[in-house]
Order: sequence, then C-alpha cells, then structure tokens
Amino acid sequence: MQALIPRLLAVAVLPCCVQLHAAPLDAALEESQRLAAEAKASQERIEQLDDATRQMLNDYRNALQQAEALKAYNAQLVELTAAQRKELESFQRQLDSIERTQEAVTPQMVQMVEVLGEFISADLPFLPHERADRLAQLQDLLPRADISLAEKYRRILEAYQIESDYGRTLEAWRGELQVNGGSRSVEFLRLGRVMLYYQTLDAHESGWWNPQSGAWEVLDGSARRPITQAIAIARQQQAPDYLVLPVKTLAAEAAQ
Repeated sequence: MQALIPRLLAVAVLPCCVQLHAAPLDAALEESQRLAAEAKASQERIEQLDDATRQMLNDYRNALQQAEALKAYNAQLVELTAAQRKELESFQRQLDSIERTQEAVTPQMVQMVEVLGEFISADLPFLPHERADRLAQLQDLLPRADISLAEKYRRILEAYQIESDYGRTLEAWRGELQVNGGSRSVEFLRLGRVMLYYQTLDAHESGWWNPQSGAWEVLDGSARRPITQAIAIARQQQAPDYLVLPVKTLAAEAAQ
C-alpha cells in the first residue's frame, strides 16, 4: 500500500508536468510563426525594394539614352542652323543680285516692248486687233509689282516668238476690210511677211496690201483663182500644192 502511493503521486504529477511543458512550446511555435511571418514580410519588402531598384536602374539607363539622343540631336541642330545660316546668306546675295539684275533688265524689257510696237506698226496690217491687244497686255504688265521679272521676260519673249512665227506660216481668216470710209467682210490671206491679200466672199475681187503706198490695191482677175486656192490650203481644206501668187508687182515697186 505504501509502495502504491508514490506511484499514484507520480501519475498525478505527470499531467501537470505535461501542461507545464506545453505552454512554452506553444509560445515557441507562435514566436516561430511570427518570425516566419516577419521574415516573409521582410522578404517581400526586399523584393519590392529590389523591383524598385531595378526600375530606377532602368529609368536611369533610359535617361542616359535620352540624354545621348538629345546630345546628338542638339549637334544636328547646330549643324542645321549653320547650314541654314549659310543658305540665308546665299539667298541674300541672290536677292542683291536680283535687284541689280532688275535695275539692268527692266529698262531693256521696256525697250523690247517699244521696239515690238514699232515693228508691228511698220509691218503688214494683218490681225491688227490681236496683235494690238498682245502689245497692250505687255505694256500693262511691265509696271506691275505682283508679277515676277522672269514672268515678264517670258511673256515678252513669247510675244516675240509669235511675231517670228508669222514669217514662216500661211494663214487665212475672215475679217473686215476698211476701204473708202466703209468696211466689208472679206477673206484675208497672209503669205509669211511677204504678202497680204484679200478676196471678197464671192471671190469676184482680189487685192493686196502695198507697203510702199500703205494702201490696199485691187489685183486683176488672174489672181482670183490662185488666191482662192491658197486660202483653201491655209485652212487645210485642200492639200498643199504649187501656187503662183502675184508678188512680182511688189518686187518691182520695191526695186523702183
């Protein structure tokens, strides 16, 4: 009986000891879990810091690349500015040259128009309205400031070219013949700048311009048929053919 009592006491004390040992173990587990959570949180913060550092490094590298690009761009702008400055200087020299050219060319163009007017006045009186209008347009063109010097010069040369072409063409047109204080409709025929003829619409009368007398003169009946044929050829109503036109009278008077 006495031996049994210590054993019972030992059995009774064992649960108490287990409880006493269990409390520190739970605390240790909780502490371990807390430390693990803190370690995890620290790791997450480290990873966040690492991501932020990596992002900052990337931003820094990008900033360096942009700085290099801006540096190269600024260098290009410097070169471009220098080239533009040279180009502006060239333009200024050209403008100065143009001003000097205008001072020299403008009087020459005025003289060219005056000579053209004198030439038309002394020429055979064909297409008088058309040629007078062209001359008037050139005279109105010269003082205009809204038209370039090159355009004025081009128009003058164009007028000269048209007048030059008249000397190499055969042309026929219908117009009004001014004679004896009146007018009548006739067919005109121009043979280059050599001869200028007319023929009535019924082909009963033909004539020519005599530059010596400055008047129209009637031709004899032999001129009617070749003039009629020449008018048809000029209007492309008949194939080109050999023509005998009265030009000897003009040559004879010129010789006299």
